[in-house]
Amino acid sequence: MSNEKHLSEKFAFLGSEFLEELDNCAIKMEVKARTEIIAPGQRINNIPILLSGSVKVYTLNDGRELLYYYIKPGESCIMTVASIFQNSISRIYAYAEEHSKFALIPVPDFVRFVKKYPLINTVFYEEYDTRFTALMDMVNDAVYHKLDIRVFNYIQKQVELTGTNPVTISHKEIASGLGTVREVVSRVLKKLVNEGHVVQHKYGIELLNKKKVSP
Repeated sequence: MSNEKHLSEKFAFLGSEFLEELDNCAIKMEVKARTEIIAPGQRINNIPILLSGSVKVYTLNDGRELLYYYIKPGESCIMTVASIFQNSISRIYAYAEEHSKFALIPVPDFVRFVKKYPLINTVFYEEYDTRFTALMDMVNDAVYHKLDIRVFNYIQKQVELTGTNPVTISHKEIASGLGTVREVVSRVLKKLVNEGHVVQHKYGIELLNKKKVSP
């Protein structure tokens, strides 16, 4: 699917007039892999729609990362959308995991669209519901699952997001995403290797068994 098709399909239900206005105001932007896009305290000037790539949204607490969600092509950042109706100041970090392309809707244009095309809100209500459901799954995972299951699920999610297996990810990145430390993740991965669930390569981690790890 082309980059532009993600955008047109997302908002096709609003009609050709809206799509023309969107095309006229949207700013195209590219970001290299492993680049911080925004940080807490920075002013939000645009609403991003991801056209290609992958973006991680998270916060830091005492230097430890708390993952909120990943943005996939065709999606926006619901935390950014929520912020513009308050003080337009970011409360999150956004980090490009891969080379990523965006369509940026300037905030004044987005506010105008909300008034002129109120049905646009349904797009972001649906995304909010998706994010809330994912957050509840993450909480349940942290409360009820052992760390080996959480590590396996995290790797599986990365494979699904990137579409690659093996997936390029370090022990430290997994630890940050799960709120633990690298040494613990390394021990858990050794266990998963011995059980035949994953294989570790120099260039990443390969998922062998896509079924869930038994508790």
